[in-house]
Amino acid sequence: MIDLYSRLTPWLNAPAWCVALSGGLDSTVLLHLLAQLSHKRPLPPIRAIHIHHGLQAAADAWPAHCQRLCDDLGVELRVIHVQVAPGASLEQGAREARYGAFAKALLAGEVLLTGQHREDQAETLLFRLLRGAGLRGLGAMPGQRPLGQGVLVRPLLDVARRDVQAYAEEHGLAWIKDPSNSDTHYARNFLRHQVFPALLQRWPQAAQSLARSAEHLGEAQGLLDEVAREDLARATTSSRFDWLGLASLDLDVLRELSPARQRNALQYWLAQRTRLPDTRHWAGWESLRDAASDGRPLWGLTDGELHRSNERIWWLAGDWLRVPVGHQVWADPAESLKLAHNGSVTLSGTLPQGPLHIAYRQGGERLSISGRGQRDLKRLLNELQVPQFVRTRLPLLYCGEQLLAVANLPGLSQGDWQLHWCVPTSAQGLR
Repeated sequence: MIDLYSRLTPWLNAPAWCVALSGGLDSTVLLHLLAQLSHKRPLPPIRAIHIHHGLQAAADAWPAHCQRLCDDLGVELRVIHVQVAPGASLEQGAREARYGAFAKALLAGEVLLTGQHREDQAETLLFRLLRGAGLRGLGAMPGQRPLGQGVLVRPLLDVARRDVQAYAEEHGLAWIKDPSNSDTHYARNFLRHQVFPALLQRWPQAAQSLARSAEHLGEAQGLLDEVAREDLARATTSSRFDWLGLASLDLDVLRELSPARQRNALQYWLAQRTRLPDTRHWAGWESLRDAASDGRPLWGLTDGELHRSNERIWWLAGDWLRVPVGHQVWADPAESLKLAHNGSVTLSGTLPQGPLHIAYRQGGERLSISGRGQRDLKRLLNELQVPQFVRTRLPLLYCGEQLLAVANLPGLSQGDWQLHWCVPTSAQGLR
């Protein structure tokens, strides 16, 4: 007997439970268990989500199969079609597309339930060991983790595959047999069909032992995460450019840590923002950290860039990596002006007269400062220690050819007005 209720008690007050329904054995059993449980206990509303990857012709029939199952169980079904990005790993691309769709489909506080079981956990650990994963990767699949506005929960992780199949057979359930699951060209399938049977023949408790090891590794990673949070709390200092709204860290604080603690803290910090680099690419961190103070080092990662400026490191993504349009006419300076890929600007004080427009640095700009005369803009920005990555996208207010003000720097204005820049915010959406 598979007891789901005790495993799901922490989420009984969630707005809804959503089952990731592939139509395969595991998700079919999970949905059936929940439907049966809903007749005995008060549960949140249950619905199912089927992701159609469009990777094989056979998959076109699966939504109809899932719909019949859901109709029989009285469960609402949503089918989502996704595009799998081309890349070296089709498995990885499909997984990213699938979980990206799940994250968007979840409403605030909702729970996504997936059907991975104990053997899936063991296979994941073995797969990651063979790829040379670090401790964070070897923790394998957590029983729960944040996803989108909700949370992902795997209630069957400690249940054996044989028990899942026995339940399906006992209740006469029909499920989809994905032909690609037999293709041993895929690494996971090779482990499942070629390696694991041999392991189980020699060590019958291999799956249970590997799953238990994954739990121990996950616990060890939890301790390292505590250390990372302590180190990051010290490195998350304030700066005069907090108005940028960008995540940043004090590099001097990080340098005080051992190289291993630096990597540990950064892994924790970056994991919320991007896919983590493998061991070979961590040289990018060392190059960023050790570059000359007058350089403009950056470390390019999958979902953004880490920049260094004024002994801080800054995370940039989204619109912060896009080049803003070089010239925008401001027809009505009494109203805010939306900038292409660069937030928006407003004016306060006595509005300047004449045709106004917003532009960006090209080099050689000069600004008239009261009491100081004409000054080179580059020198002024150096005096204020404006981060290099900000300078190319700081909105500049012009009347014709005359530079009138620089956004968000009150001292850099030629008259009784101030240019206010509401910076782009899309870069700060966390993973």
